[in-house]
Amino acid sequence: MSTHRLVAALLFAGVLLTACATASESSPVGPIDAVIDEEIGVTPAPDGRSAVLRVTTSLEMACAVVYGETQELGGGLATDIDMRGGAHKDHQATMTGLEPDTEYFYRVQGSGVDGALYQGELTTFRTPVARKAARKNVAEGATVVEASSEFSGDFAAGNAVDGDLATEWSTAGDGDDAWITLDLGEPVDVTGIGFRSRAMGDGSSIIERYTVTVDGRTLGPFEAGEGLSVAETTFTGREIRFDAAETTGGNTGAVEIEVYSGPKNSQASTASGTRSARQ
Repeated sequence: MSTHRLVAALLFAGVLLTACATASESSPVGPIDAVIDEEIGVTPAPDGRSAVLRVTTSLEMACAVVYGETQELGGGLATDIDMRGGAHKDHQATMTGLEPDTEYFYRVQGSGVDGALYQGELTTFRTPVARKAARKNVAEGATVVEASSEFSGDFAAGNAVDGDLATEWSTAGDGDDAWITLDLGEPVDVTGIGFRSRAMGDGSSIIERYTVTVDGRTLGPFEAGEGLSVAETTFTGREIRFDAAETTGGNTGAVEIEVYSGPKNSQASTASGTRSARQ
């Protein structure tokens, strides 16, 4: 996350936390359950290093989640990645810096457009035991040769290969025309592709299918969407271009693109690359 974007998130969360902590009887903090349309959901990543919190509120709100290994919450915080900022109804925040096989406490709190404050109960979730990585992600830290566009410096194309689920690459409204080309630094025997599409709270900006082009050969389309989608395919290449094939329109892009090298699992497909699996 860029410095000024992080500062903005910290300032927002700090103001919100302070407001909730110091609210007087004349301006009480209401239960956030009263304005939640659907149950709060927390989905830990398979490696146990992050978790995505999703919640839909009946009111336009700005929300934050604080978390930590103790009931004191330890200073961890996450806010919406949604570039709309401010108040809205569909919220998604990625809690990062987690440890596998660990119980975490968290609390969701928010502020309505009328200034009313809301706070949830202290709740817990547990991260899974870390899976041993069978394959190496050779795209992390890869060079971005070119991309169709960038919404801003905060949403730069390099965010798609920085290994940080709290950042993302967003185009400036490219929709189905979004693309990005990566240079892995040397030819790699690829055994799979992982793709995490970005998404806006209103359902736009999701890449649902994409193609991969290497040395003039196009593979796919592969399934994508929110969360990690893995396409089992094999090829050898250094420069790889990813093209959106089907999207929900808007500022499409990717939270993270992963390129795997190493032994494929026993159910991997051939180089035709038509099989995808959601994780």
